[in-house]
Amino acid sequence: MRIAIASDHAAIDLKAELRDWLIEQGHEVADLGPDTTDSVDYPDFGYKLASVVADGTAERGIALCGSGIGISMSVNRNPAVRCALVSEPLSASLCREHNDANCIAMGARLTGSDMAKACVTAFLETEFAGGRHQRRVDKLSNPEN
Repeated sequence: MRIAIASDHAAIDLKAELRDWLIEQGHEVADLGPDTTDSVDYPDFGYKLASVVADGTAERGIALCGSGIGISMSVNRNPAVRCALVSEPLSASLCREHNDANCIAMGARLTGSDMAKACVTAFLETEFAGGRHQRRVDKLSNPEN
C-alpha cells in the first residue's frame, strides 16, 4: 500500500520508527517531513499530507504531532480527507469500517511505539463496510447531501 506519513518536530522520532517499520512490512512510504527536530508548524505538514492523500498519490496517511489534535485538525481541512485521531486499535479499526477514514492521527507524547503500531495495523487491515455508512461518509465531503 502507498502510505504518506508526516509529523511536526514533537513526533519526528515516532514518525521515523513507524516509517521504517512500514517499509519492513512491505509498504511504499512517502515521508513528508520534517527531517530535523527544529521547531515547525504542524499545519504545514498536515496540509501536505492531506494533499497527497486527496490527489491519490498515497492511499492512506498517518499524521503525527505531540498530541495528534492539531495535525488532525489541519489534515481535515481538506474535504477529500477523513482523518481520525486514534489512541488504540479499536478506534483505528472503527474509523475505517464506519467512516472510511483515509488518514489517522496520533500523539507521540500520548501514544507509545507499540500502541502506535497496533493502531496503524488495525487502520491498514480494516475495510470500509459501506452500506448504510456510505450516505454518512458522503455528507462529510458534501454537507448538502
